[in-house]
Amino acid sequence: MSQEIRTRFAPSPTGYLHLGGARTALFSWAYARHFGGKFVLRIEDTDLERSTPEAVKAILEGMKWLDLKEDEGPFYQMQRYERHKEVIAQLLKEGKAYYCYSTPEEVEAMREKARAAGKKPKYDGTWRPEEGKVLPPIPPGRKPVVRFKNPLTGAVTWDDMLKGTISIDNSELDDLIIARPDGTPTYNFCVVVDDWDMGITHVIRGDDHVNNTPRQINILQAIGAPIPIYGHLPMINGPDGKKMSKRHGAVSIMAYEEAGYLPEAMINYLARLGWSHGDDEIFSREELVSWFDGNNLSKSPAQWDVKKLNWVNAHYMRSMDPEKLLDLVMPRLKRKCNIISGIDLLAVLQLFIDRAETLEQLADQMSLLVSEFNGVDAELSAQYLTDESLNILRDFKNQIETLTTWTQENIHEIMMNTLQKHDIKMPKLGIPLRVATVNQKQTPAIDAVLAILGKDVVISRLAAVCD
Repeated sequence: MSQEIRTRFAPSPTGYLHLGGARTALFSWAYARHFGGKFVLRIEDTDLERSTPEAVKAILEGMKWLDLKEDEGPFYQMQRYERHKEVIAQLLKEGKAYYCYSTPEEVEAMREKARAAGKKPKYDGTWRPEEGKVLPPIPPGRKPVVRFKNPLTGAVTWDDMLKGTISIDNSELDDLIIARPDGTPTYNFCVVVDDWDMGITHVIRGDDHVNNTPRQINILQAIGAPIPIYGHLPMINGPDGKKMSKRHGAVSIMAYEEAGYLPEAMINYLARLGWSHGDDEIFSREELVSWFDGNNLSKSPAQWDVKKLNWVNAHYMRSMDPEKLLDLVMPRLKRKCNIISGIDLLAVLQLFIDRAETLEQLADQMSLLVSEFNGVDAELSAQYLTDESLNILRDFKNQIETLTTWTQENIHEIMMNTLQKHDIKMPKLGIPLRVATVNQKQTPAIDAVLAILGKDVVISRLAAVCD
């Protein structure tokens, strides 16, 4: 491609950055990166009633966490207000837009009349100037909107990156409002001017925008701007095949950061929601960029699967350098507990890594071993620290006190001796040992746990229940 590829992600700051938005941003970013182009971030804040600074902050935080770095921006639509007004004025001057004094109630009545007649419910063109047409008298004191003079005949046709050729008859389209009574430009108009001014060549967005595209193309043609290539992504559905909702996980992308997912894993998983490269399931950001040429995008809705996300995240955690992983877990661990001194945190991490799928789960698991020990719960004690169990634990304690080298192998050997001596199976020793030393009936291999806790700690905790 000789022309520089320029894509954009243009969220409205009326809420958090959700999964669908994050995937759109990712695909737009990856497409630009693949072709050595530019990725533009634009905040479309024309909805003054619903746009909030908190939402802007949430969007920027989400983009930063995913490391989807823009080449230009962030631009804010409302800061381009004068430019939008300038283009509206030009359209009015050229007769491609007009003032409309119909009230919302009058327009709704027009639509109801059309419905009753079995026609497309839309504005009837009362104030649309045509040659030889006499317009109604302007109602005193009424502020008009500005409407775009949409073509009455023909069709809008474009070749969609995913959906193929789409054609919409102009007779299906309203004369779109491009400025409100207070003069502020509307969303569909601002998008067109901004895409033009920013040289956007490819617009990748959700297929909920398909109905906006013919309107935007007509305005682009009216202002003499080039038409971008459009690609409309199918929605992401929940596991039940229905539209994503909060119960499916349709929450802020930052909620996944809080839950302990790695951004690399989220990027990998989001990329596979509606795109594929052969049978590859795990791939790096660099591989994604090298492969993402706009082909192999699915035309069907993707299905969110948190189990698959967990599998991907667990893979990235286990592939990470353990010391780097420990750095990521430590803030979470410190929030959960007061960490006892002298314990090998890296050894604890490696003991639990195969049992956790997120950083939060790993911190939960690790806290069982590294937090201050406050004795055994009465319920666990009554159930597992019986007279028989305590007799076995005393014998085990006496044997480990003689150890001069405290290793997992030596501890395991004494455990085997104890089982043989008392003619019991492992649960008869293992569960009481876990309860007495970490106040849990389930842990990874207990000999490994005791090796990490250290000889003095283990003997002290056994003494507290045995003596």
